[in-house]
Amino acid sequence: MTTIYLKLDKNMKITGRDFCLKEIAQVRCSDKAVETKAKLLKLPALQITGPGRYVFSIMDIIDVLQKEFPSAEIQNLGETDFVLTLEKDSPPSAAWQWTKTLLVCIMTFFGAAFSIMAFNNDVGITELFGQLYTLFTGDVSNGFTVLEFSYSLGLGIGILVYFNHFGKKKITADPTPLEVEMRMYEDQIDDTLIEADSRSPQKTRS
Repeated sequence: MTTIYLKLDKNMKITGRDFCLKEIAQVRCSDKAVETKAKLLKLPALQITGPGRYVFSIMDIIDVLQKEFPSAEIQNLGETDFVLTLEKDSPPSAAWQWTKTLLVCIMTFFGAAFSIMAFNNDVGITELFGQLYTLFTGDVSNGFTVLEFSYSLGLGIGILVYFNHFGKKKITADPTPLEVEMRMYEDQIDDTLIEADSRSPQKTRS
């Protein structure tokens, strides 16, 4: 018996409604003729009406494969439910993308600055540094000593080390905390879409 192996990720991008199996899944079969034919099979995409995210099930693919290869065994090694993302044909203008990036940078900069200042004020870091400076030197601190300088320098270095990159250059090959958080956010979106689709009235009735 011929066995067709499939492996799908949770979220894949497509370029249009007319797509074939090889564009969204890895397909393997010992019979190379069957494998080539399976990769070129068109999948039903009636629910795709425009740019957006659409939930599909592995059963949709199995139905197509069984009609074409009724005697073949199908093994799924990937996701059972997955999301296909169709993006707009024309991407946003470069000016709009730069504008959004600039706004995010401004909000992030002032938000982080406010958080750091609020934290320092809450714990009384200025008074603490003043007391330490007087304790070790016997002089009264003017607020601009080696303690404040070292603290500011260490804070900046700590942020660079934590986020693991400066500009486009990464310090190590590990993913940055922001990349990890974005991946978790994407996974949560996919899980929510799949869960919402499974609870829809049409799926419940079927």
